[in-house]
Amino acid sequence: MAKSKTSYICQSCGAVSSRWAGKCESCEEWNTITQEVSEASIPKGMNGSKKGRRIDFVSLNDPSRTEYPRHVSGIEEFDRTVGGGLVPGSAALIGGDPGIGKSTLLLQAVCALSKKGVRCVYVSGEEAVDQVRMRAQRLGLGEAPVELASATNVRDILASVEGGERPVELLVIDSIQTMYIDNVESSPGTVTQVRTSAQEIIRHAKAKNMAVLFVGHVTKDGQIAGPRVLEHMVDTVLYFEGDRSHQFRILRSVKNRFGPTDEIGVFEMAGSGLVEVENPSEIFLSQRNQDVAGSAVLAALEGSRPMLVEVQALVAPSSLSSPRRSVIGWDPNRLAMIVAVLETRVGVQISSCDIFLNIAGGIRISEPAADLAVAAALISALQNNPLPAETVFFGEVGLAGEVRQVAQPDLRLKEATKLGFKEAIIPTIKKKGAQSAGPRKAAANEMRVSEIDHVQMLADLFSTNSAPKVCAA
Repeated sequence: MAKSKTSYICQSCGAVSSRWAGKCESCEEWNTITQEVSEASIPKGMNGSKKGRRIDFVSLNDPSRTEYPRHVSGIEEFDRTVGGGLVPGSAALIGGDPGIGKSTLLLQAVCALSKKGVRCVYVSGEEAVDQVRMRAQRLGLGEAPVELASATNVRDILASVEGGERPVELLVIDSIQTMYIDNVESSPGTVTQVRTSAQEIIRHAKAKNMAVLFVGHVTKDGQIAGPRVLEHMVDTVLYFEGDRSHQFRILRSVKNRFGPTDEIGVFEMAGSGLVEVENPSEIFLSQRNQDVAGSAVLAALEGSRPMLVEVQALVAPSSLSSPRRSVIGWDPNRLAMIVAVLETRVGVQISSCDIFLNIAGGIRISEPAADLAVAAALISALQNNPLPAETVFFGEVGLAGEVRQVAQPDLRLKEATKLGFKEAIIPTIKKKGAQSAGPRKAAANEMRVSEIDHVQMLADLFSTNSAPKVCAA
C-alpha cells in the first residue's frame, strides 16, 4: 500500500512546498503555510503502472438532442445572470462578503424551483435545520417543498442524495469551506479539503445530471477563499456585491460556460428578502440633484444590460503635500490616469487638489466607458459649473487624450432616451472607409448626439470664461 505524503501548502494561494516557511514565496503572505497530509497515490501494478479502462467516444453532433433544458426559477434577475436558468449537471459557485445575502438569495431561488416541481436539497454546514426554517418563515417560504439537512461529511451527503423515488435535480452546499472528506487528514477549510470535497461533489453531480450550487467564503481582498483551482473546476462563478449600508445588491457573473459573462442582476434588500429591481437605471437616478456641479450621468453596459448611473466628483483645494484621492465604485488607478490626461492634454491644473469620486447607489463600474463621464464630472466640479441635466456620457479616454469607441452605443442611447435624456456626448463613430460627421440624430428617438474625438472638445463644450481652470487654495 502506498504511503501518504506530507507537504506544506499555503492557505492563501495554494502553493505547495517541501518544507515549512514563515512566508509564502508565491503570494508573499506571512503565516499561511500549514502542514497537510496528501492523499495516497494510486497503487502501481507489476509493470510499474496501472492500466486504465477503455473510454467510449461519441460524436459531437447528436440529432436526437436539439434542445438542452434548464431549471428556470422565475426570478428573472437570477435567471439572467446564470444564462437563462441552471443547466442540469452544472456546478456554480457564488461568493460574497459575510452578511451580504448569499444564503437568502439561494434559499429564495431553491424555493422557487421546488414549487415548479424540481427536487431540491439544501445542505447547510453552518446552520442548523431549525435556523434555515426560521429564515424561510421570515421570507414567507415556509411551505416550499425543499429538503433540508445540516451536514458536513461529503460521503454522507452524496450517499443521501442517491436515495428516494425521484433523483435530486438541484443540490445546494452552504458552504464548501465547511465540507470535508474523512480519508483526507486535513481540517475543513484547508486547501486540500476544499479542493477534494468540491471535486468529489462535482464528479457525482455530472454523473447523475444534477445541478450544484456552492456558497464560497471570500478573503479580505474580496476573492473567493481557498485554492484558485476551485474557480476553474466549476462551470459558473458568481459574485454577490454591494455595500451593506445601501439596500441594493448586485449579482455579477464573472465566468459562465453556458451564458454571457459580466452579466448582472440587481436586487434590493427588503424586510421580506431580496426583491428584484426591474429598472435599475430609474432607481439609481431617483435621488440625483441636477443643479450640483460635479454630477454626470454615465450610460454603462453591464453584460447585455444597459444601465444609467450617476458619477459624482468633488474637487477641493488641498493643504497636504500628497493630495487625497478617494474613490468608491471605480478603479483608483483609472482615476489617476484621467487626472494626468486632463492636466497634460487639456491644461486643467487639478493634480494638486483633493479629489473624491463616487458612483452613486453602491454599484461598482469596471468598464472603460466610464472615462468620459468621470472627466466631465471632474471638469464640472473644478469649474463649479453644473452639467446639463438631460445629458449622458460614455467613452474611453486614451493617454493621448483621444476618446475611443466602446461597445453597443445604440443600446446605451436607447436606454438613455427611454428615461427622457435629450443629449449624449459620445466618441466619434468611425465607419469603414469614412468617418461620420458631427452631431447626428439617434436612430429612432430624435436624441441629439455630439461626437467628440478628444477630451479638449469636452472641456470646450462646458467651459466658462469666468470659471477657473486651476484649483486654488
